[in-house]
Amino acid sequence: MKQFNIKGTDLNVSNIIMGNMRINSLSLKETEALIHTAQEAGINFFDHADIYGGGSCEEQFAQAISMDKSIRENMIIQSKCGIRHGATGYYDFSKDHILTSVDKILQRLQTEYLDILLLHRPDPLMEPEEVAEAFDQLHASGKVRHFGVSNHNPMQIELLQKSLDQKLVVNQVQFSLAHTPLIDSGVSLNMNTENAVNRDSSTLEYCRLNDITLQAWSPFQTGFFDGVFVGDRERFPKLNDVLDRLAGKYDVTPTTIAVAWITRHPANIQVVLGTTNAGRLRESAEGSDIPLTREEWNELYAAAGNMIP
Repeated sequence: MKQFNIKGTDLNVSNIIMGNMRINSLSLKETEALIHTAQEAGINFFDHADIYGGGSCEEQFAQAISMDKSIRENMIIQSKCGIRHGATGYYDFSKDHILTSVDKILQRLQTEYLDILLLHRPDPLMEPEEVAEAFDQLHASGKVRHFGVSNHNPMQIELLQKSLDQKLVVNQVQFSLAHTPLIDSGVSLNMNTENAVNRDSSTLEYCRLNDITLQAWSPFQTGFFDGVFVGDRERFPKLNDVLDRLAGKYDVTPTTIAVAWITRHPANIQVVLGTTNAGRLRESAEGSDIPLTREEWNELYAAAGNMIP
């Protein structure tokens, strides 16, 4: 498993992250087995959010492994807050909400600290000075070591960073072979095509320039939860042909190749795996070690229908 340092921290992290959005669908025994499978594959990074299962996923994670200090020391744990619970959920970056959310996260995870806290989605009513007060308190108390964001564009990050004493070190965004706005507009600059529309405000380039690690969520999804593209020959026949051929070449599965396409990018990008299937987690984790060539990377991108002829 490839590892790298998240710049601005002392965290050496696996290229692959085990996401815990759906583990409340498993038994405690199944959850324990999934976590151990991840660790055996070289994954040391575990992603949570307070809204996953209404907090039950964090509770189940800790219970499944009987969390204690010796277990905690071998894990890098990240969680997110900022989305209000409930059917009419909205975004809340107020100081009180952040502080209360973190206390509840720590209680559910049975740990004294988070390695990283992310603000989950942008709050249109964000007051950066109030966020800064919350971060200062969390950092000074030792409850949170590092901070980041999720689904934020460059100007939202700049606005927040201006008031913070702590550097934002992570931005978690959607990215997959079938969802590539991070790349499309740059490749299609000044073209009169759909892909030339700048939907991401050059987030990938901004994060590289500012030493912010990207984390790719939904690595097998097309669009916003519009279905998995791996194996979908009706919508993605060319892409699956190339995935199958490269899978044969490297003696892995198409799922592994889909992950390898993301980790091949020269930016430091972690891939967040949300699967609850131990076998799929294992084959996905193998993608970190597949040395796709530049030609193979571009062939996959073109097969997904994005490359300019």
